[in-house]
Amino acid sequence: MIRKIDDSVSVAPQIAPEDVADLAAAGFVAIVNNRPDGEDHGQPEGAAVRAAAEAAGLAYTEIPVTQAGFSHPQIDAMVQALDSAGGPVLAFCRSGTRSCNLWALAQAKQGRDPDMLIAKGREAGYDLNGLRPLLEALSGRA
Repeated sequence: MIRKIDDSVSVAPQIAPEDVADLAAAGFVAIVNNRPDGEDHGQPEGAAVRAAAEAAGLAYTEIPVTQAGFSHPQIDAMVQALDSAGGPVLAFCRSGTRSCNLWALAQAKQGRDPDMLIAKGREAGYDLNGLRPLLEALSGRA
């Protein structure tokens, strides 16, 4: 189930290579994979999703987020992926939560208002309140 956060980004649970053509037809121009390979048995390999994305003319970026949490290089990579896309991006992980969290952290690092980010997350069905201290620190509003 794709959850739209705003006009530039949506998040989703794991996608399969066969989903990519429909994503392209829906107007997405880029895919961001926030899931490490091998996290679950039977999960599609990132390389297969990348091949499908490239075949459909979509940009593809891997920014795997593990149990270790988020790092500044991951946040910076998400900023770059969103900024360079030039259109709507679909970010995915197991449930969409890590993708939404990483989106919010990337936006905060660019100075966006934490209250607005938390509200957009809530509208998409994600609770970002646990990230509030980090969002405030990254945005310079702590």
